[in-house]
Amino acid sequence: MLKLAVVILMCVFASVQTPTLADISWMSGHWQTAPGGKRQIEEHWTQAAGASMVGMGRTVAGEKTVEFEYLRIEQRADGIYYVAHPKAQCPGTDFKLTRASATEAVFENPRHDFPKRIIYRKTGDNTLTTTVDAGEGTKGVSVALIRVMRG
Repeated sequence: MLKLAVVILMCVFASVQTPTLADISWMSGHWQTAPGGKRQIEEHWTQAAGASMVGMGRTVAGEKTVEFEYLRIEQRADGIYYVAHPKAQCPGTDFKLTRASATEAVFENPRHDFPKRIIYRKTGDNTLTTTVDAGEGTKGVSVALIRVMRG
């Protein structure tokens, strides 16, 4: 009976893996909204290296940049964090990776005003949807992006 319990515990611990940057490397590349809209939104993410991914986002309306932010995703001792610096503000705001798969990355900070969650979903080989919301079960704001170049 003890051997069976040990085997079951080993299986449980083996199935619970800590996410790595490699698990979300599908985010790397140059992404943008489809051309022709009132606003052009783009995000660029480097490939994972040195325990981090570095990114930037920009929204252009007409001939003017109306929003921008510097981003990074970094491996820390206690997990993976998405750090946002909208309008280059310092310090940045941390969102901890709470769920990761080959098609989804969910970053959360329940203490932040808005957003509380940032979600990236790979919806196809060259398509991605980003969503920000106020937490589980709330209505979010989503943006569909297409890959322009790989990271």
